[in-house]
Amino acid sequence: MAQILSERHERTVVLTVHDPDRRNALTPDLSDQLAAAVADAENDSEVHAVVVTGTPPAFCAGADLSALGAAREPGLRAIYDGFLAVARCKLPTIAAVGGTAVGAGLNLALAADVRIAGPRARFDARFLRLGIHPGGGMTWMLQRAVGPQRATAMTLFGEILDAHAAHAAGLAHRVVDGDHDALLAAALDLAAGAGEAPRELLITTKHSMRRTAVAPTHAEAVDIEIVPQLASLDSTEFAARLAAKRTEISTRPD
Repeated sequence: MAQILSERHERTVVLTVHDPDRRNALTPDLSDQLAAAVADAENDSEVHAVVVTGTPPAFCAGADLSALGAAREPGLRAIYDGFLAVARCKLPTIAAVGGTAVGAGLNLALAADVRIAGPRARFDARFLRLGIHPGGGMTWMLQRAVGPQRATAMTLFGEILDAHAAHAAGLAHRVVDGDHDALLAAALDLAAGAGEAPRELLITTKHSMRRTAVAPTHAEAVDIEIVPQLASLDSTEFAARLAAKRTEISTRPD
């Protein structure tokens, strides 16, 4: 049965696109489930990070072609809903890409804040080879991830990046040797860092990073950061952590 599997690991939720017989191709129903699962994570005060992956052997083979062939604008937007929910998620997100990420599956990987690749990962735009114009903001996301030249090579010339090429291009943060379990373990290990931070601080910092990414000057970035930084200095979380650090220092042996 095609579904989005959700599993909690301490303060991280792992969302798995599960339809291995169709290589986890996205349908409107799966995308709707994914969007709902992302919303559930955002609404759970105990969740600090989200990992998105696909049941092996693929990450996501794109949009289901039978649904895509009959789609008009509402149908296309329904397919977009899942990866756009990941792109808009207020929590930190990681894509654990263990196999092919094709078309809309590439969009799903691009939608995450960080991508970790397994040795079998392949990043393939493929839209033009299917006779389809790219959609879902793929050209914008890909150019921001790898720059205009590599994005052009992938989109217009059909270049496919394997795990190591994706890492060299900056598309993947790192490559993890081993099986899918090793890939997920690496993603959870990275996500654990977010689990240690105050949740509201994660949310405000991610929001600031999105704003400073398009700020034209350093001075504007300083102004963007100052308001939430001042608010964090007044927070109970900061007071408690500062007190704990002072206690640690005072009791440290000479």
